[in-house]
Amino acid sequence: MNNKTIRRMTVTAMLTAVAVALQYIEISIPIMPSFIKLDFSDLPELIGAFVCGPVHGVIVALLKNLIHLPVSQSAFIGELSNFLMGAVFALVAGLIYQRKRTVANAAVAGVCGALAMALVGLPINYFVIYPLYYSVLGLPETTILDMYRLILPSIKNMIQALIIFNVPFTFVKGMISVLVSVVIHKHLFKLINKL
Repeated sequence: MNNKTIRRMTVTAMLTAVAVALQYIEISIPIMPSFIKLDFSDLPELIGAFVCGPVHGVIVALLKNLIHLPVSQSAFIGELSNFLMGAVFALVAGLIYQRKRTVANAAVAGVCGALAMALVGLPINYFVIYPLYYSVLGLPETTILDMYRLILPSIKNMIQALIIFNVPFTFVKGMISVLVSVVIHKHLFKLINKL
């Protein structure tokens, strides 16, 4: 193995450790159903995609969720969702950032990644994640829909709930990581280059 490979593996491992720690810091959002929480564990995935390349960002997302499996409270469905969303975020942002490694392009890449995560999250949630909640956890669609209706009683169906709540929430969650990564971009790269 050459030094570049070793450095990328080391950075990926460190970012995975940070992502795992951040995954435990969850914040309930009053305008979201109680089972949806905000955490900041997408930030290390994004940084990994910027520093080491998009594949490493996806690896951070995968490892973070595999490590979290033993304490899962969602029969692994939450981890699957988190991995799929985080992988899309890191992959899209990393691919765009590779073309031009500047702070401005980091912002553009991050916004594109956050938007892709939010938009891809809609079919992922509707066709994969929520049906797993219905079948594996035995939560009827009406029960989950009623959680959304507690916040907005006029919600008619699950697709409407996902569009109104989940898509904007996922985009904002991604944008928080983008803002932090842009602010620390210069200092972060200096630190990593010293490693």
